[in-house]
Amino acid sequence: MVYEHVSDALAQADLIHLDGRIHVLRFEAMKVASALGAVRQLMSEGSITPGDTLVDSSSGIYAYSLALACHKYGFKCHIVASPSVDLTLKTQLHLLGATVDQPRSTKDASLDQAARVKRVVRYVKDHERAHWMSQYHDRVHYAGYGPIAEQVAAALDSPRVALVSAVGTGASSGSLTSTLEKLGVQTDLIGVQPFGSASFGSHHIEDPRFLISGTGSGIYFDNIDYSLFRAIHWINFDYARSGSIELMRRHGVFAGLSSGAAYLVAQWVLDYWRQDIDHPVVFVAPDTGHRYVEDVFASSDPVVERDPSHPLPIARQSELGLPWCWTDWAENAGDFSTPERIL
Repeated sequence: MVYEHVSDALAQADLIHLDGRIHVLRFEAMKVASALGAVRQLMSEGSITPGDTLVDSSSGIYAYSLALACHKYGFKCHIVASPSVDLTLKTQLHLLGATVDQPRSTKDASLDQAARVKRVVRYVKDHERAHWMSQYHDRVHYAGYGPIAEQVAAALDSPRVALVSAVGTGASSGSLTSTLEKLGVQTDLIGVQPFGSASFGSHHIEDPRFLISGTGSGIYFDNIDYSLFRAIHWINFDYARSGSIELMRRHGVFAGLSSGAAYLVAQWVLDYWRQDIDHPVVFVAPDTGHRYVEDVFASSDPVVERDPSHPLPIARQSELGLPWCWTDWAENAGDFSTPERIL
């Protein structure tokens, strides 16, 4: 296949069989599919017109994805960037024609996230023909993942699948699951969260080493469909790092922290449901490991050994604790508080 724009190639995903029943749905930059799908749908609805400025807050992948979509379809792009966005990404954004506003970091990632969203809202008010893409709140971002779910369903040809995914904004996990279900594939969605994330209620527990951006939430995310999840796992930095390193060493898949965490949970799914599972387990790897080289792959810190007592099963929010725990969300959701919308 010949692609008309680099974003069309990046929007594709590779479904790779690792071992046993475990597969990885590997992206180079997952949110390219989301940004392209959202821009196409908004254009078809008449909500945006080429020449408009598309604006959003981002910790990395979505900034790059939206800049690529704007480059393809003839829009201007403005990003309010997380402090974690590095020089490499900022350089790419500038070369793609995007403008970047990067506020200084605070000690509280949730405050950073909320402050960035408020800057987006202010920018849109102050600039004509500016449109807030609302990647956290607008389910138009589900659109781009539908074809990928169709790809997974056709490739696996199974009536049931276990899908393990970092929750993030909720668009990928929500769209993949709902589309698979529409295609007749019973889907057990298992979500992965860092500690400190407001979504699913671990905001009161600090894991200072985990990068909350892109994996969890410091604020309310409208795109999360809490009703879709069968189980939720909360994993700290050390375990996520060990998963990323094992994924590279055993399978040659160079991916980030959320991918490493999802890989460990995929292994847990096979172990915990050993008597009942005879169908594929697919975990999502949303990006490559390049931005994690120093903190994850090249670090001299020892890799944590898997403790057989982890993950710890819990039934209520008060039982949450480091380093790794899980709950049957379908049964226990009522015992966990979720954040309120701030805007």
